[in-house]
Amino acid sequence: MEDTLKTYVVERPLAGAGRLSARDLQGLSAKSNAVIRDLGPDVQWVQSYVTGDKIYCVYRAKGPDLIREHARCGGFPVEAINQVVSMIDPTSAA
Repeated sequence: MEDTLKTYVVERPLAGAGRLSARDLQGLSAKSNAVIRDLGPDVQWVQSYVTGDKIYCVYRAKGPDLIREHARCGGFPVEAINQVVSMIDPTSAA
């Protein structure tokens, strides 16, 4: 297995995610951080985007199995894990 961390986007279905309070989101973040501490440096949570009924999370990890283990340990739903193969932004047009 390659030793470098890859970037993944994780799709988590969560009904009413967009209506979660700041305290609820803080609790989810704290749980995620605790699980990641236990799993070690081969998985890193970068950030998440909360929408109406889903949360999209960006992770750096050696592989998707570590992300699945994070979800299992934390009790977080996972609908899809997709490896990022390239990134573009408005400056990509130049």
